[in-house]
Amino acid sequence: THTSSFSSPQIYLRALSDTPNRPPRSAGSMYTSSEETSRARARSGPTMKRSLRWHDLVGFGIGGMVGAGVFVTSGRASRLYAGPAVVLSYAIAGLCALLSAFCYTEFAVEMPVAGGAFSYIRVTFGEFLAFLTGANLIIDYVLSNAAVARGFTAYLGTALGLSTRTHLRFTIRTLPDGYNEMDLIAVAVILLLTLVICYSTRESSWLNMVLTVVHILFIVFVIVVGFWRGEWKNFTEPANPKNPGGFFPFGVSGVFNGAAMVYLSYIGYDAVSTMAEEVKDPEKNIPIGISGSVVLVTVLYCLMAASMSALLPYDMIDPEAPFSGAFKNGSAGWRWVSNIIGVGASFGILTSLLVAMLGQARYMCVIGRSCVVPTWFAKVNASTSTPVNASAFLGIFTAAIALFTDLNILLNLVSIGTLFVFYMVANAVIYRRYVNHGATNPWPTLSFLFCFSLTSLIFTLLWQFTPSGKTKAFMLGSCIIVAIFVVQLFHFMVPQARKPEFWGVPLMPWIPSVSIFLNIFLLGSLDRPSYVRFGFFSGLTVLVYVMYSVHSSFDAEKNGSLGVKECVDTPENVISKV
Repeated sequence: THTSSFSSPQIYLRALSDTPNRPPRSAGSMYTSSEETSRARARSGPTMKRSLRWHDLVGFGIGGMVGAGVFVTSGRASRLYAGPAVVLSYAIAGLCALLSAFCYTEFAVEMPVAGGAFSYIRVTFGEFLAFLTGANLIIDYVLSNAAVARGFTAYLGTALGLSTRTHLRFTIRTLPDGYNEMDLIAVAVILLLTLVICYSTRESSWLNMVLTVVHILFIVFVIVVGFWRGEWKNFTEPANPKNPGGFFPFGVSGVFNGAAMVYLSYIGYDAVSTMAEEVKDPEKNIPIGISGSVVLVTVLYCLMAASMSALLPYDMIDPEAPFSGAFKNGSAGWRWVSNIIGVGASFGILTSLLVAMLGQARYMCVIGRSCVVPTWFAKVNASTSTPVNASAFLGIFTAAIALFTDLNILLNLVSIGTLFVFYMVANAVIYRRYVNHGATNPWPTLSFLFCFSLTSLIFTLLWQFTPSGKTKAFMLGSCIIVAIFVVQLFHFMVPQARKPEFWGVPLMPWIPSVSIFLNIFLLGSLDRPSYVRFGFFSGLTVLVYVMYSVHSSFDAEKNGSLGVKECVDTPENVISKV
């Protein structure tokens, strides 16, 4: 039996000195789909029960996305970035999410496991990129849940007619701004939901379904009342004439900046993909559940954003509680609606938290199965059939972040992490379709992905930093032509190496390519501090991988508990499967 790299300080130091020889063995190693769906899953002990159907997934998707999106990010995106054109911001972000959802669906049907993007990247690009992606996903979920929990406190204050800052939070003056408002209510909500998700997935689904149905009725009420009491002039006229007017007060670029901000709203569908291991008849139920929930939620988002814009000019919208604030500042006869919206929005935010916390625990569970983090996280409780260890750890961690961190700081960091993960999955679905290791040459596909990403990056930089004019239009048009040519050339020159057995992304490689472009473009809309924070967390992830993960994975491989790292579906593997 191989001696653990962590059995003593001397052995660990020796393992660290051998680190340059270990990443080539593990970081780029890829796993078969069967390894991900059977051998890795066995490391959790008891299995998760397959008890969910397509309507459960749609319910999880709606519950997970709607509360987190409109009730937290719409006000900030409208007030600071897009104005009334925030409706288009939601439509663009929804399109981007739908294209990414197609990519997720192909993987989820082929590998119905709880790992989501982590598992997809692991079988495509190897362990290191999978860990980098998985770590960003965990950070996404923790920070977005913390942001939504603090949003819950803001809406609760509106419902009760209390000031959030003075009555529901307390300030510690010695801490820096953005980190000095303590929110104990957000902490209590997160810890309570952690107990719920540890109990049972099926019962959580029933609870989510009931809450979501009531929530939808509330949303319809908001949309109807908003259009009934709103004024069309608010779509073009600001309250202060000195502020920019029109439907696009901040220009077209503001619409895309707003789209990048509201992309937080679509994290919920990713949580749906993590339920794949608990879905009956996954090849039928997963495509309906994931894509259907994204389409329905996008429609709801656009209608609610339009309703919000009709109620008040964009420069009067409350960034933290846009809907309840809109009625509160409107006509006196309808201010009572503000309190109802505060209660309903708080209620909807609870459903989004429930779904997102279910998802983050399943990601951590599957990352634990790969041995790049302690396998303690992978354990499934025998009596509840849920990953209790991962759920409890992340719940406490999320509560700690929600206690003191400002909403705006959380939202920007979450958007950049989500876009990066969606970008990676879009690349992975193309690579997996066109490359069969051991049978096809991967370099044409890798060259295409690099060239297309580079072209998209150049387009984004020109859009952001080049002054308006004919020169800019010519350069942008040239980038579009080059991008179309690159995709078309790849489509004709490189044949697909495999066809999905049950469900595949249509119009390959066009849809994943558009998803790659949109994700890069939206990444370019984010501010510099977001990239600094993203770089910090990515660097921290690499440090953890080098100091711990690569050695833990190496030990597991030597002991035979990780399974044999194989090239994905070589001819020998295909024959053995048959």
